[in-house]
Amino acid sequence: MIVEAHRIRKRFGTLEVLKGVDLEVKEGEVAAIVGPSGAGKSTLLQVLGTLSTPDEGTLVIGGRQVFGWQKPLSGNALAAFRGQKIGFVFQSHHLLPEFTALENVMIPALIAGQRMAEARAAATALLGEVGLSERLSHKPAELSGGEQQRVAIARALVNSPAVLFADEPTGNLDSHTKADIHRLFFDLRGHLGQTFVIVTHDPELAALCDRAHRMCDGLLA
Repeated sequence: MIVEAHRIRKRFGTLEVLKGVDLEVKEGEVAAIVGPSGAGKSTLLQVLGTLSTPDEGTLVIGGRQVFGWQKPLSGNALAAFRGQKIGFVFQSHHLLPEFTALENVMIPALIAGQRMAEARAAATALLGEVGLSERLSHKPAELSGGEQQRVAIARALVNSPAVLFADEPTGNLDSHTKADIHRLFFDLRGHLGQTFVIVTHDPELAALCDRAHRMCDGLLA
């Protein structure tokens, strides 16, 4: 298993948002988490992605216990693990407007300590994988919404993460562009063996996934 989460609990004050969630995701799997607003989907994704610390439970990613009974990762060690092992794609692409598509994808690799030439080669290859070989030098304002999200996906993959977490990745896109991005996730799984965990309200995307876990009242059905 790439992701092993057991009895994850998370509270905000007196409100318990996650009530003992269990989730396992296999290597190369595309898994969806669906459910109504307020069910705890995004909170769960933040915990799985190590952006938020659970109050209870264990989380293992790629064989490394991140949270749990062993000494949990924290501070710089947790940030380094996140940068190396986890990719994120959000509803908004969060690209840096002053940088080109190529530069945006290179940045996480440079932060992780790759040499400039290696980062450039990896970013160029990934932009080719997402269909943007001809758009390397374009800045975000010169790209369509779908192209911007493709750049964000390439950026999330540049450090070869164990798992990529996506939170409503097609929520801002039109139906045709959504379908293109949906296909892209599965193309990348096929070409790279990439594991995805996707929070979505889109029933078409959920139906394509290997498994769809329904979340309700802080628990996965």
